[in-house]
Amino acid sequence: MLKGKKVLLGVSASIAAYKSAFIVREFIKQGAEVRVVLTPASLDFVTPLTLSTLSKNEVHVHFTDPDNPLATWNNHVELGLWADIMVIAPATSTTLSKMANGVADNLLLATYMSAKCPVYFAPAMDLDMYKHPATKANIAALQSFGNAFIPPGSGELASGLEGEGRLAEPHEIVVFISNDLKAGKPLSGKKVLINAGPTHEPIDAVRFIGNHSTGQMGVALANRAQDLGATVHLVLGPTQFPLATGNYAITKVTTAAEMLQACDEAFDTADVTILSAAVADYRPISTASNKMKKGQSELTIALAPTQDILATLGAKKKTDQLLVGFALETDNELNYAMGKLEKKNLDAIILNSLNDKGAGFGHATNKVTLIDRQKNILELPLQTKNEVAKEIWQFLLSL
Repeated sequence: MLKGKKVLLGVSASIAAYKSAFIVREFIKQGAEVRVVLTPASLDFVTPLTLSTLSKNEVHVHFTDPDNPLATWNNHVELGLWADIMVIAPATSTTLSKMANGVADNLLLATYMSAKCPVYFAPAMDLDMYKHPATKANIAALQSFGNAFIPPGSGELASGLEGEGRLAEPHEIVVFISNDLKAGKPLSGKKVLINAGPTHEPIDAVRFIGNHSTGQMGVALANRAQDLGATVHLVLGPTQFPLATGNYAITKVTTAAEMLQACDEAFDTADVTILSAAVADYRPISTASNKMKKGQSELTIALAPTQDILATLGAKKKTDQLLVGFALETDNELNYAMGKLEKKNLDAIILNSLNDKGAGFGHATNKVTLIDRQKNILELPLQTKNEVAKEIWQFLLSL
């Protein structure tokens, strides 16, 4: 949920400010871009050099550089408009009070007052300060403004006391925000299983039967499902295509049998399953353990059919599960796709035709036809695979 997001991290003057370095790293690991604003008092606890090095962005403290008469103005309005998310962690008692009462006496607070994005705040203070009625009132006021409260943890505090008031751990902060962003998304709380790419069926130690699938379409579907709030599991066949995958579970497999096993194990808990992989229909009956030497006579390889993943999952599909297949055809396309839809107990099928220029394997674009169980047909124009993925999910959400 955080991939590609612009995160503005505000750090106030708490001993827990050292954790801000780890918070920056957690956001960056999730694919976010991070900028940091420090209060002047927080410089006693953490340095701009540390946070600028980790974030790879300039760290802002003052409205202007007090030591540079030619300094430019750090525009708090632009900072607030830049951010997709603002996070104030740690938020001290003083900072919470100023936020709640509209006091903008430093760059961080002025930026907070200008922010148009969701704001999260994570308090950090000693036990009695946290329990004080004034602190509770300030937290309640900030929540009433629409800001999201990340509760502190319990444990040993800087004073030596035990109790509430510890800044939530960096990983907990990032997970809290990620889960909050998912809430209200169309696929929030749903588990999505997708397979993608080819399979390789070994002939000997170095040769295999395969196809030209790159897995791009399946990965685009997985990325879009994650954007819509789903928990995604991608089963990915062997592909040399450089895939920019999202932050979801990936199981890498090679053969059709391995892909079947991985899909079968994950299927029972999946709400939506999309099988976009180009799975081999046949495999060699026997595989040579060493490289086969070239002979003078013809070579015959005996093949056996692989187990049909779509049919296997379709046979045990429950009524509350959605199962979607792909059909890549070269002739009589629509009839073959509709036959597969019924025979394999699918809820929808996505038809590719190799007769369409720019569609199928190895292209950044695709042209598909969407068919549901009622034989409703929606033909899409040639588009990038990311655009096709958005159209497919819009179609599936309508089901």
